[in-house]
Amino acid sequence: MPRLAAVVLAVVLLAPSPAVAASQTPLARKLSRALAVPHVARAHTSALAVDLATGKQLYARNLHMPLIPASNEKLAVTYASLLALGPSFRFSTDVLGEGELDGTLWRGDVVLKGYGDPTLSTLDLLSLASQLRSQGIRRVTGQVIGDESFFDAKRMGPGWKSYFFLNESPALSALTVDRGRYKGRATRQPALAAALSFRAALLRAGISVAGRALTGTADSAAVPLATIESVPLAGVLRFMDHESDNFTAEKLLQEQQIPLTGARIVDGSGLSRLDRLTTEAVVAMLRSSWLDDDLRELLIDALPVAGRSGTLDSRMRGTVAAGRVRAKTGTLNEASALSGYVRRRYAFSVIQNGPGMSVYWARVAQDQFATVLAR
Repeated sequence: MPRLAAVVLAVVLLAPSPAVAASQTPLARKLSRALAVPHVARAHTSALAVDLATGKQLYARNLHMPLIPASNEKLAVTYASLLALGPSFRFSTDVLGEGELDGTLWRGDVVLKGYGDPTLSTLDLLSLASQLRSQGIRRVTGQVIGDESFFDAKRMGPGWKSYFFLNESPALSALTVDRGRYKGRATRQPALAAALSFRAALLRAGISVAGRALTGTADSAAVPLATIESVPLAGVLRFMDHESDNFTAEKLLQEQQIPLTGARIVDGSGLSRLDRLTTEAVVAMLRSSWLDDDLRELLIDALPVAGRSGTLDSRMRGTVAAGRVRAKTGTLNEASALSGYVRRRYAFSVIQNGPGMSVYWARVAQDQFATVLAR
């Protein structure tokens, strides 16, 4: 998606960044103390907090340091997707016909073609099958083909640990049904599983199929027979950020390497150890979104609420930050991050890296940092 890549590049490089390091104000000293926890290296900790209205830095530490962002990378995917595609964008999935209609007989193959909808379900396939039946089709003489050619054939992102495949994210494909699960198990061939599921849906709709299910690419002369659309993009992104869903993120940003200043994005989920972001870049995106009347509420609504929802459901409960902090979490063995908004007044980002880092203490530092801002 070259347009999406260009948007991310423009956002991070052109968005206004705070001009000078924050002086050691009482607030800055409290924020510094909040980050002082055991088993987390200060040398590999980056943090930045700014006033949303003015852009003034409240606290800055190693803000230009490229670090592994973990799932904080989904913030870049969220923002860039909203800018490039718009909140009302919907993913489509089509049924194409290769052949011709002869009474109630479709002479030829039917092709299920996907365009990256991460929400496509068995119920959607039944809806597509019903559309074919409503056109009078009662029998297909050919085969059911699953077409995933809209994306490449790579099943996992670069820099992923082998364990992540099927455990942290289903196999990547432009055509995936039920988040890559077929007959109760994660499949390594999502397009084939989708074709098998669609063949079964046709049978349930009263349409017999003479041929088998397989994968392939639709012919350029294929004619549209049915289509279905996902919920709007804003809803897809809200689920992705609340639940930190790696699969959805990957479907939104396929195989992009964007040469950002001090940053590198090689997947959409943040699972890759090759990813790098700076807190300056993250806060620039957060503030740029805040200053955009069309995006402000969309991005805020996409983020979990401290002590209330998503990956922040159990964090900062019983503190002044509960209900006042909306932020994206990020966790890998050697990386932890938290970035977002506080009281609609501040934007902040904390990213911590290092071998042997304690994820528990990293989260303590992040929560303390956000809580200081919430006061």
